[in-house]
Amino acid sequence: MDEVRVLIADDHPLFLRGLRSLLDGHEGTAVVAEATTGVEAVTEARAVQPDVAVLDLHMPGLDGVEATRRIMATSPHVGVLVLTMFDDDDSVFAAMRAGARGYLLKGADQFEILHAVQAVARGEAIFGPTVAQRIIEFFAAPRATPRPSAFPELTERELEVLDHIAAGQNNSAISDDLALSLKTVRNHVSNIFTKLQVADRSQAIVRARDAGLGRS
Repeated sequence: MDEVRVLIADDHPLFLRGLRSLLDGHEGTAVVAEATTGVEAVTEARAVQPDVAVLDLHMPGLDGVEATRRIMATSPHVGVLVLTMFDDDDSVFAAMRAGARGYLLKGADQFEILHAVQAVARGEAIFGPTVAQRIIEFFAAPRATPRPSAFPELTERELEVLDHIAAGQNNSAISDDLALSLKTVRNHVSNIFTKLQVADRSQAIVRARDAGLGRS
């Protein structure tokens, strides 16, 4: 196939530089744009129309999931490959629902990354071994009937966190109850505020309680 034109987006300069070196050093790929925020990634994707956009999930301003969703809305032919540190179910399935064709962890070796970029450019779906195993386990596990949500834009985990917020719990208590790191809870809370378009915790609580959350 022709040379694959790649947009790379990550807020860590050293990783971004290493990724550019890897892709530019391979005969079949060329980096045509860089971004360090989700907003920049969306803007660059629209401007240069790459074959593949390699995105981190957690970037300032706009996360990789929302960046993927916006890229798909304006340039559906662009193949999005997520390259991140996060392999939890919420992150994996949120990226897939947004339109990502591939999902690799940053521990992947150079051959895996190059192969994934080429595969995504061909329209294939590709996942690293750890992520693929999580997908298999997710679909193999018996699932409870999902309850209707007043907030369909939220992931199941974000809805769970919002329920705890509505019950008056702070981040530390939510971290203990859900066995999540405090940083992960903060990320979920930030995403909830953004998706619900609320300015602070008190506004989130009002909306959540109006929807019947926080009563358990």
